[in-house]
Amino acid sequence: MNRYDEQLCKLQAQCARKKKLETCIAELCTQRNTYSARARELKESFLKEQADVDRLEGRSLSAFFYNVIGKMDEKLTQKRQEAYAAQVKYDAVARELAGIEEDLERYQAELHSLQNCEARYFAVLREKTQAVKANGGDIAQQILRLEERTAYLESQSRELEEAFAAGQGALTTTDQIMDSLDSAESWGTWDLVGGGLVGAETADTLSQSCQVSVSRLDEAQACVESLQSQLRRFKTELADVTIAADFQVNIDGFLRVADYFFDGLFADWAVLDQIHQSQDQVQNTRSQICSVLDYLQTLMDQTTAEKTRLQQEIERLVSSIPM
Repeated sequence: MNRYDEQLCKLQAQCARKKKLETCIAELCTQRNTYSARARELKESFLKEQADVDRLEGRSLSAFFYNVIGKMDEKLTQKRQEAYAAQVKYDAVARELAGIEEDLERYQAELHSLQNCEARYFAVLREKTQAVKANGGDIAQQILRLEERTAYLESQSRELEEAFAAGQGALTTTDQIMDSLDSAESWGTWDLVGGGLVGAETADTLSQSCQVSVSRLDEAQACVESLQSQLRRFKTELADVTIAADFQVNIDGFLRVADYFFDGLFADWAVLDQIHQSQDQVQNTRSQICSVLDYLQTLMDQTTAEKTRLQQEIERLVSSIPM
């Protein structure tokens, strides 16, 4: 029977992988549609904001009006800020779209290599079943069914572990973002009064504080862009994990985490309240990741327990056969 068992184990792993690839490809196609629509929306937003900047920098009536009332610098700064925010969000989405296309190409190539694995699996299974019926009796049939279930659980364990690892990576990145935001917060006494920053520090200390804070915000931005990719892959890994109906978490929100972060931070650049808002958004995302990880851990524990029980039953049946 070893010849059959080795073939079946290999083919069942291929069938499980093929099923996962099909699920992941469907999920990635959905993500591609979501990101494509968002990219078009953000590109239009950027072009509009940039046109506003160009109009103010040129010889338009609006530029003349703001010069007359003495608000040109203020308005131009605002419009440049809005154009930059739109550009940053568009760039983040464009990078994710490129990543999705790379993943799709890789998954589709692997899927093509697994064509007909189900037919090969069932052909070998039929051969083994006939051999068992001819030689093993009822106990051998029971062992066969238990081994098939165990092989299925092994593939499920691998899928759960891959999803869990993806979530752990995302969780680590959220902690890095929080560290950067906490550092940015602690280095500055930020307050917007009459359009200027005020604080208790001396001018030199305040300048140093601003530089360190902006550096920490840059670190946070880089981590958020990395987190967006990790969460997208985490969502893809979860596509073939059955989520119970009573388990509520906004997994779809993972695809917009960069938007939420940048909306908060660029709403008013380098203002303490906006850092707090971004901290809240990242903390909310972290809580959702933790909820999913806890759920995955429960599923992994249940799968391990069932595998142990099945193995014990197989050993009992084998021991009961007189040799």
